[in-house]
Amino acid sequence: MRAPGLFADSWQCSVHGPVHPLQPVVPPSVEALAVVVSRARVPVWMPWPLPVGWLFTGVVCAGDDRSGGRATAVACSGPSPLGGPGELLLVAEELGVGLGARYAGIDGPDPGPYISVDRSPHAKVHAAGRPTPLWHVDGAPEDRAVFAGEARGLWLWAVVWPERSGLLMYDELVLTDLREAGAEVELLPCGALSPRLLAP
Repeated sequence: MRAPGLFADSWQCSVHGPVHPLQPVVPPSVEALAVVVSRARVPVWMPWPLPVGWLFTGVVCAGDDRSGGRATAVACSGPSPLGGPGELLLVAEELGVGLGARYAGIDGPDPGPYISVDRSPHAKVHAAGRPTPLWHVDGAPEDRAVFAGEARGLWLWAVVWPERSGLLMYDELVLTDLREAGAEVELLPCGALSPRLLAP
């Protein structure tokens, strides 16, 4: 990637053209989350309240100082519905950014070619108080379950490890946009940094 310079005012990829750079991943803390929330131009989705025993385990965004965060990914970890540890990554992004596809393990920036919206949705969440259907994303690696849909006119991805932990998505999670959350965010329980954010 080439940084903005004399001939371009945005980050450039020789293959994809203008792109939104992925910012460095930092250890999970309320302070790190506040920085991402303040820069985000897209929702910062968090299950709220967190499922019992689950912890916030990291956040990352794509975008530069000029354009702000055009994609966000929030990681949470906790007990899987079928036992053992589980991890959930929620991504909100504008069309064409590709952060969700990176964590989903599929080609291309958007889930459109990999979901069949002519069928009934496979899961539903409540995003900012609205029922939001999600469809299973075909073509993802077998170690994860991937769902995608649309919330607030933007892509919403839910990536769950291991694949059998995808049952979590059938509990109709309640998602809150942390840009609209109050002081209760300061009480968010934090865990260790999710390795999924570093190496999707």
